[in-house]
Amino acid sequence: MKISIITAVYNREATIGQALQSVAEQSYDNVEHLIIDGASTDRTLDEVERFKTPNMRVISEPDDGIYHALNKGIDLASGDVVGLMHSDDFFAHTDVLKHVAQKFSSSWTDAVYGDLDYVSASDTNKVIRHWVAGQYASSKLRRGWMPPHPSLFLRSSVMKRWGGYDTSFRIAADYDSILRYFGRGNISAAYLPEVLVKMRVGGESNRSLERILRKSSEDYRALKKNEVGGVGALIWKNLSKLGQFVNKG
Repeated sequence: MKISIITAVYNREATIGQALQSVAEQSYDNVEHLIIDGASTDRTLDEVERFKTPNMRVISEPDDGIYHALNKGIDLASGDVVGLMHSDDFFAHTDVLKHVAQKFSSSWTDAVYGDLDYVSASDTNKVIRHWVAGQYASSKLRRGWMPPHPSLFLRSSVMKRWGGYDTSFRIAADYDSILRYFGRGNISAAYLPEVLVKMRVGGESNRSLERILRKSSEDYRALKKNEVGGVGALIWKNLSKLGQFVNKG
């Protein structure tokens, strides 16, 4: 099984190296790593070159944001399974992709996902939030459930059938895609009960009050677009995050 990992990046010279290294150090070796750079103006490409491996392909050109960049990566991906490695994130350990591949191989499933740790940007050993995804059931979608997007791996056939990211969403295209795949697509999913990815706090969706409000507005639009729910699901989605600050693993 070939796994394609997509990294969309723009001006992340301080963190891109750790992201790339965490992919390169995976014990599973049938991996394709696609770097989609938005024509960075800092030393990001120098860092990419420093960590470049034979299985890596680098595209650097202007794009229209992260979801446009990810769509380019999806179009280029040749793997049986597609996953993401955001430029501020890194895999939790060196056997992540090995465990993901084993899960796909042990039973037919369209998706594999696991847990996520939000870590301090200044000290990545400090866990701020611990997101335990839990087992999937279709009824959970109407209560705002979603798997952690960075820990989600999909068969490429799912994306070919149901499409990539809707770039009319500037912050919540990941949530929209998950509702499309799990809701309208009714895909099967297998849960790996372990932390797969560590994410630095301070992402695009929670950088300011204005962006938090915009995220909620886009989440609501995604729910209505995919006919999964409405205000109730949105409320439950936000309330579910509170436990992540209490239970840090």
